[in-house]
Amino acid sequence: MELMPSAHIDTFPRDHLPPVAQWPELRFDLPGAPDLRYPDRLNCAERLLDATVDRLGPGRPAIRGGGEPGDGAGDRAGDGSGTGLVWSYGLLKEHVDRIAHVLTEDLGVVPGNRVLLRGPTTPWLAACWLAVLKAGAVAVTVLAAQRPHELATVCRIARVRHALCDARSAGDLRAAGIPDLRLTLYGGNTPDDLLRLSANKPASYDAVDTSADDVALIAFTSGTTGHPKGCVHFHRDVLAIADTFSACVLRPRPDDVFAGSPPLGFTYGLGGLLVFPLHAGASTVLTDWGGPERLLADVQRHRVSVLFTAPTAYRAMLETLGPYDVSSLRRCVSAGEHLPAELWHAWRRATGLRLINGIGATEMLHVFISAADDRIRPGTTGLPVPGYEARVVGPDGAPVPDGHPGLLAVRGPTGCRYLADERQRVYVRDGWNLTGDTYVREPDGYFRFVARADDMIISAGHNIAGPEVEEALLRHPDVLEAAVVGRPDERRGQIVVAHVVLREGVPPTAETVAELREFTKKEIVPYKCPREIVFLPALPRTPTGKLQRFRLRSGALQFPRD
Repeated sequence: MELMPSAHIDTFPRDHLPPVAQWPELRFDLPGAPDLRYPDRLNCAERLLDATVDRLGPGRPAIRGGGEPGDGAGDRAGDGSGTGLVWSYGLLKEHVDRIAHVLTEDLGVVPGNRVLLRGPTTPWLAACWLAVLKAGAVAVTVLAAQRPHELATVCRIARVRHALCDARSAGDLRAAGIPDLRLTLYGGNTPDDLLRLSANKPASYDAVDTSADDVALIAFTSGTTGHPKGCVHFHRDVLAIADTFSACVLRPRPDDVFAGSPPLGFTYGLGGLLVFPLHAGASTVLTDWGGPERLLADVQRHRVSVLFTAPTAYRAMLETLGPYDVSSLRRCVSAGEHLPAELWHAWRRATGLRLINGIGATEMLHVFISAADDRIRPGTTGLPVPGYEARVVGPDGAPVPDGHPGLLAVRGPTGCRYLADERQRVYVRDGWNLTGDTYVREPDGYFRFVARADDMIISAGHNIAGPEVEEALLRHPDVLEAAVVGRPDERRGQIVVAHVVLREGVPPTAETVAELREFTKKEIVPYKCPREIVFLPALPRTPTGKLQRFRLRSGALQFPRD
């Protein structure tokens, strides 16, 4: 495949794509698929924002703040009043265009530069994301909770030299000690705050004339090894997920109000809470996750009609649903982990709504198997989203018979392109993306999840790589060995359980457990930290030294903490 001429001055992202021969086969013309032919020159932020304004007018509500202190949702200058008012499409466009002027005129950002975005989910974070893309730069959105070590690794891999960061989230980014990083804060009170600088800029900005296959974003995922992988996605990929899953399965309306729990640093949240509503001319509630009751309160307050979250959150909301009016909901999407049939039926009994199950991947950008309305079959993930095709294959890559488990393989208009990473050869084989999931294809074409094919732990919708947690524990001076596995949990799907061998003389006490948990919270994102720590005199290994994880999963190898 020959790439179109790039608008990027900084060519690092394109220069470090895998060779085209290692890409998955991209399909834009599958039978029954939507029209996925995009013009050669395309800036997806312009299509999501400017084109929507041209089509539906500037006065429509676009972004609703949660009304929390510091979200800046209700004021033009972003002074942190947090009144919870609404940005219209016209006002959002003004904010985005003013920020784009600051990027290119004051900060020296040129097309192709990677710009790190960090902060809680707020309207301003969304405006920054759109501005980065309109300026022709590459958005690298990370979680507000990520620790200095993780941030430094991401910036090293993507060679990030610019960052836009919520003033409340600047501490760990500064502590990361990233060489030559130009850090610009927003939402603070300093003279050089991004929002103060942008207030004096023109309210109109001509988007950079990027090509459809210029890099728009790099989304990082830990994968199965704990070493982050940068998943590269083009401008046309952003529109493709809106024209497939959103348009064909979700089918949003301009009067819809979106909300949910996943942050914009996850592609599940980026699509569900920003790309899809803007593409449809709808509005979205952008507020940080505050638990099930907070989410239910947002549904009631904003009359949310489309909800994105994980099965764990749906289960938690069932327990506190009583006082809240959720009658405005019409679409509820579940992804991030397996959706049990019993939870599907419980939600249906409580709300009358049928959960839309789905599987996606950071490598694919969003959901590629799902079903809605009468096509839903509880206990299955669903059918390939129009525009995608899927099959179940054996170790040799050949399809296995229906009803037999194997590896899930998928292809369509989006696919895996790791940034300068040899693991590209593992994820993509014979033109297909292998997601690392074990599935069964039923005779009538429905796909049913069986298990993860690797050691990834999926807890409350988060992908957690055991080796990454192990590495964090091993940085503690009292830890000699560590092995992390997932253990089934009714509420969270799985929980992270760490098996630790302590250095001689360190007591295996509850105090030591607390110390190790607090230590790991400073090393990695808190949701990755072990919920249980089991002390062992030695890890179970084969005669050749290979760790026997299956014995750890059984929970039989432990001794009293004290």
